Amino acid sequence: MKFRPLHDRVLVKRVDQEEKTAGGIILPDTAQEKPMEGKVVSAGSGAKADDGKVTPLDVKKGDRILFGKWSGTEVKVDGVDLLIMKESDILGIIEK
Repeated sequence: MKFRPLHDRVLVKRVDQEEKTAGGIILPDTAQEKPMEGKVVSAGSGAKADDGKVTPLDVKKGDRILFGKWSGTEVKVDGVDLLIMKESDILGIIEK
């Protein structure tokens, strides 16, 4: 299935977090928090203003991003758990 978000929405796949603490303790799945880091899978064309002009998004496919803990809506596309969120829910882009 192909999926393309509309307007200012972004489709994100969570990036797996480390399963060990800095001290080497392995955390079980139940003790881990959901990661707040992800990779943009797909992005909409941009936000539409009242006058009809489209402002392109700052993020693009492949960008690594940080987002709020409770941001987005969980969806399943082709059996993969993803998040769909507005660009305004994104806190920033992680640059290498």
